[in-house]
Amino acid sequence: MLPGCLPTVSPGGYHACGVVDKLPEQGDFMPAFSSDGVRIAYDIHGEGEPVLLVHGFASKASVNWGSTGWIDLLKKAGRRVIAPDNRGHGASEKLYDPALYDASTMAEDLRRLLDELAIPQADVLGYSMGARLSALLAIGHPARVRSAVLAGLAGAMISGVPGTPEVIAALEAPSLASVSDPVGRSFRRFAEQTGSDLAALSACMRSSRAVIAPEALRRIACPVLIVVGDADDLAGPVQPLADAIPDAETLVLKGRDHMKAVADQQFKLAVLDFLDRRP
Repeated sequence: MLPGCLPTVSPGGYHACGVVDKLPEQGDFMPAFSSDGVRIAYDIHGEGEPVLLVHGFASKASVNWGSTGWIDLLKKAGRRVIAPDNRGHGASEKLYDPALYDASTMAEDLRRLLDELAIPQADVLGYSMGARLSALLAIGHPARVRSAVLAGLAGAMISGVPGTPEVIAALEAPSLASVSDPVGRSFRRFAEQTGSDLAALSACMRSSRAVIAPEALRRIACPVLIVVGDADDLAGPVQPLADAIPDAETLVLKGRDHMKAVADQQFKLAVLDFLDRRP
């Protein structure tokens, strides 16, 4: 899913979600490791208890978490922030076989990153596609996830996210001007803004949107906070996901859609409170 916002500039040079007009550069200075042969880039910021940030589709760590203020916020709160670029995104390796973007495989990249950094357990915050990967990490490796914030994806994690064929068609179109579907056009525009590899994203979209059965979600044993905007047409309703995950907390952001929720101040304060309450 779109992790930040579309390129509509507001006064002062900022977008509604808090992303600046000129997105931060990201490149070879990022450390990287091999996740079963795939190069995964990541950044580390701050000191303290680790929190793993997992970005959304067509984004990268610097956009989803840096430009929206999350990294600075968590650093100031005394946290060690680990922010990878998912495979096919940002400075990580680009792959063109959809089979290499299975969501469970992408979740294993996160587990291997924790292994690489010798982190036995971390709090995890994922947005949209990153929420799906975070949930799969918590299901597959419960001992590694101290708590999980699943944001920008709720009931659609179970029922499926609409618009997949339209997004694929938009990413594979010869130009943005040739895309008429509004959802596909939004994804294509954002992908171009973030400097993404469109072919890699198309391959990712063909494979990474697998649903998660409620029976699997019930195996999540760590504390969970679910966050969605009440105007988010892509995330799905919050209650089906809350019903599937034992004792999950929920937060619905008033007036926020999929693009504007990421930088929401209420969201940030709720996450800080949620993390502070963990034993």
